[in-house]
Amino acid sequence: MKAFIYVGGAINPDMITEHPKGDDITVAADSGYENAKRLGERVDLFVGDMDSYGGEIDEKTKIVRLKPEKDVTDTQAALELAVERGADDIIIIGGLSGRLDHTMANLSVLEDAHARRLHCVITDGYNRVRFLQNDSTLLGRSQFRYFGLVAVDETVKGVEIKGAKYCLKGAKLSRRTVGFSVSNEIDGNCAFIAVKKGSVYIIESN
Repeated sequence: MKAFIYVGGAINPDMITEHPKGDDITVAADSGYENAKRLGERVDLFVGDMDSYGGEIDEKTKIVRLKPEKDVTDTQAALELAVERGADDIIIIGGLSGRLDHTMANLSVLEDAHARRLHCVITDGYNRVRFLQNDSTLLGRSQFRYFGLVAVDETVKGVEIKGAKYCLKGAKLSRRTVGFSVSNEIDGNCAFIAVKKGSVYIIESN
């Protein structure tokens, strides 16, 4: 089951192509409610401590109020609610701008989701990010022109990129030297990306 989680931060609605359908679950994390409404989406669940949103909420939306003093972010709490309801495919909208600590925390949600065998991506219309560890994936041509790999681990080995302007084979990435793995472009319909050992963020952008 797919879930859409709307979080705070700037978004570019014209560049967001991910929209809920049918029985998909929709969850707004605090001020993410504003982004959901800006996109014209329904909201099934609202979760948060209401420190960043104090407006009206549709009477059809179920509210899960959190205490301000908590050990998880609103985004993480929203993900937990979605998973409890059977979601294993998560699309997070927003959350990549504003406070840097919140942005980094939202990126860590991708790693947590992967560890739990959930498929998860996060996008704000300006960027789209996914997490890859000891695995491979196909990255299709989309509304984003560029893509890059950023090492999560200290060293990432056996990096391969095919179907792109700049290809790699058996490359090694480091968290300190990532210049040659960013600003790439898909050459055809899709690019093949593989990592033999280690973790990377795959970041699409314009």
